[in-house]
Amino acid sequence: MVSTLVRHTGQWLAAHAPAAWHWRGRPGRLVDGATIIMPDTTANQADFPQPGSQKPGLGFPQCRIVGLICLGSGAVLDAAISACRGKGSDEQSLLRRQLNTLVRGDVLLGDAFYATYFLLCALVERGVDAVFEQHGSRQRTTDFGLGERLGERDHLLVLSKPTIKPDWMSQEDYAHAPARMTVRELRAGGKTLVTTLLCPKQTTKEAIKRLYRDRWHVELDLRNIKTSLGMEQLSCQTPAMAEKEIWVYLLAYNLIRLMMAHAALLSGCLPRQLSFKHTVQIWLAWAPHAYHGNIAHPNEIFVLIAQQTVGNRPGRIEPRAIKRRQKAYPLLTQPRSVARENVRKNGHPKKLK
Repeated sequence: MVSTLVRHTGQWLAAHAPAAWHWRGRPGRLVDGATIIMPDTTANQADFPQPGSQKPGLGFPQCRIVGLICLGSGAVLDAAISACRGKGSDEQSLLRRQLNTLVRGDVLLGDAFYATYFLLCALVERGVDAVFEQHGSRQRTTDFGLGERLGERDHLLVLSKPTIKPDWMSQEDYAHAPARMTVRELRAGGKTLVTTLLCPKQTTKEAIKRLYRDRWHVELDLRNIKTSLGMEQLSCQTPAMAEKEIWVYLLAYNLIRLMMAHAALLSGCLPRQLSFKHTVQIWLAWAPHAYHGNIAHPNEIFVLIAQQTVGNRPGRIEPRAIKRRQKAYPLLTQPRSVARENVRKNGHPKKLK
């Protein structure tokens, strides 16, 4: 299956990554989720319903994907797909389906969706450390005067197991979870972080700040998959084929990351220093010539890939807004069949001045 190929290519890249690609000799892992739009068919709507905020006939089926990505190489290690509504469709539940992909010694970076007691317990049990942003509601009540003080706005805190068992959790798993666990909370880079890296001598506050800054790579990786490769809007008409289409996109992404990793090794740089979009453009231009045997040596493509590097811009801030104005078409506020019939009877409405 294509999903197996995605996992094999991603894990092969992660397993053969040089130590220079790791964080302090430990493999870094990134996790984040995204939504994808599907064609508006009855079959897709049944398995991946449109958001509840949209009127029937006006929205598109939508699915959620959560991926585990290698920090060093950018390859997808695993992914889980579900609808955006219903039990088990949240990002944390999708991550739980992939926990066996993580191994002892990994360091997982994620945003505020993942900083929960039971997930931290599950990671610690596997020997995996985590650095998450504290959830907004808990961040507002964080008191650095509690617990064991490690430095300015940096402390150890003992958390107690929630008294109410979550609906998704079995009674056996709830009983197995430890009654208490110690985590470290710190304020760095304008964010409150929670981590299982407890020793301030082995892992300083500044080191955690620099590490969490690298979490932003997962946002760029998802942008590369959705925008650069075109997975933002699927084309398959049925749920089964739509899921296969997603896995094909992920496989194509991993194969491009494989080329980037090889180019980085030959040029003596890191894969994150190379441009993903440049690699895609080089491959599209190079493939027809290679097919007709017009390429003198296959390593030529890796030399070309390594020629374009990306800038190192830590702390870069950009507004989530677009400059180019869209065309002034009104929004469709009724099913297309009804709107089409109105146009037949009354013609197109006059343009608004």
